[in-house]
Amino acid sequence: MQQQNSVQSFFTSAILGAQMLFVAFGALVLVPILTGLDPNVALLTAGLGTLIFQVVTKRQVPIFLASSFAFIAPIIYGVQTWGIAGTLSGLVAAGLLYVLLSGIIFWRGKDIIDRYLPPVVVGPVIIVIGLSLAPVGINLALGKTGDGAAVLVPQITALVISMLTLLATILTSVMAKGLFKLIPILVGIVVGYSISLAYGLVNFDAVNKALWFALPNFTTPEFNLEAILFILPIAIAPAIEHIGDISAISAVTGKDFIKKPGLHRTLLGDGLATSAAAFLGGPPNTTYSEVTGAVALTRSFNPAIMTWAAVFAIALSFSGKTGALLSTIPTPVMGGIMTLMFGAIAAVGMNTLVRSGDDLSLPRNMIIIALVLVFGLGGMQLGVGEFTLKGIGLSAIVAILLNIILPKEKSA
Repeated sequence: MQQQNSVQSFFTSAILGAQMLFVAFGALVLVPILTGLDPNVALLTAGLGTLIFQVVTKRQVPIFLASSFAFIAPIIYGVQTWGIAGTLSGLVAAGLLYVLLSGIIFWRGKDIIDRYLPPVVVGPVIIVIGLSLAPVGINLALGKTGDGAAVLVPQITALVISMLTLLATILTSVMAKGLFKLIPILVGIVVGYSISLAYGLVNFDAVNKALWFALPNFTTPEFNLEAILFILPIAIAPAIEHIGDISAISAVTGKDFIKKPGLHRTLLGDGLATSAAAFLGGPPNTTYSEVTGAVALTRSFNPAIMTWAAVFAIALSFSGKTGALLSTIPTPVMGGIMTLMFGAIAAVGMNTLVRSGDDLSLPRNMIIIALVLVFGLGGMQLGVGEFTLKGIGLSAIVAILLNIILPKEKSA
């Protein structure tokens, strides 16, 4: 009887693990598709990153790690400027920054992070991350390339596909119940893909030629100091978001993971997973709120379920047809998703500011927020020689420096 229960528990955990991967799948593959990285590598590194996280946290936290949306803008810019290999060196450094922050938290406690990286610093940087890519999303939704230089799909056709994709995503997010409420991106992609099939925009030649079993297209980093200095400041925002993610899963499970296994361990696991992903050519990892929602819905608190999700992600990454099929998704479908996704990232930044309770009308706070937004979105550039700092990286550094330099208002 005991053996029968063990077998039943084994298969139940496996099924729940597959379900968790299903919940994460749409967002997981969206990042590599948008940034030019290999989706199969992203699947592999999501699984590998989750396993690394479990080892570091002693398999105590039921979360799944996968592609981080916060890095979409810097990766796209980096690939265009330094190529994939150069950009990957910056992503490796981002993971190592998490490791450094983990050590600081272990040494001085979480309060030091709150002191130097408060919401007034992190919030506007997240807003810049979201809004800086708004033109790319709109261009794709209109049937153009991301930079708007070429038309790939007639505008009327592209608008029908992108707006129906967007509508499906919104309706699923707002009106769906149960498991479907957790997969609005996946639902949107399926709807948009189906409409694209009806328009004859999907070509399956690459899928037919692809092998069932094939190694992912790994890419190794090449050291590039400019890419590293550009991405490092950006990495601060998702590192701070990590604290919120761990707080969320703690609330869901009723266990304080910030204390045990400790925020320093969870951030260390995230950092090592991110660097490992970049060494193989994958996007940075982050804890997935969709999966946290699925944990809350199913009451599946056993971390072994995430082990299964990781194993399934790794297994799926070795199918050549997986990447080939994902590459057939027309750009208007991605544009429809992106118009909502990038705005949602900006909304997270605004929520960070609002929830902090800080008075944003105070001169100090207003100056930090104003300069971060204008520098980040307005095209300000600062540099010496060939090195130029601009966009998200510049806004992050400006926010940190202003927070340190500007005197705080004395309480009345």
